[in-house]
Amino acid sequence: MSEKQSGGFVGGVLLGAAIGAVAGLLVAPRTGRETRRILKKSADALPELVEDLATSVNLQADRLSETALVNWDHTLTRLRAAIAAGQEASRQEYEQLRQSAPVASNGSTQE
Repeated sequence: MSEKQSGGFVGGVLLGAAIGAVAGLLVAPRTGRETRRILKKSADALPELVEDLATSVNLQADRLSETALVNWDHTLTRLRAAIAAGQEASRQEYEQLRQSAPVASNGSTQE
């Protein structure tokens, strides 16, 4: 699994665990007092869960940003090389056409 996918997977697992815990508490055969106590504990743990999820998202955003910059640099390098090759090919073609064109007596090319 790549680093990009692992961060999303971890975030999904954390979110799924939180939703599953709340759903499980709501349908569990416990008294109201016990369920409220468990829900309070879960609610107290929620900020830590959100913080972990936010950290994971920030790390993934940083990695994505770095990857995008590297890809952009590679694209620019390839584009510059392609433009230079096109300019050189155009110059060579121009020279060949210029050399093969017949020259008129007044020094201009004939059409």
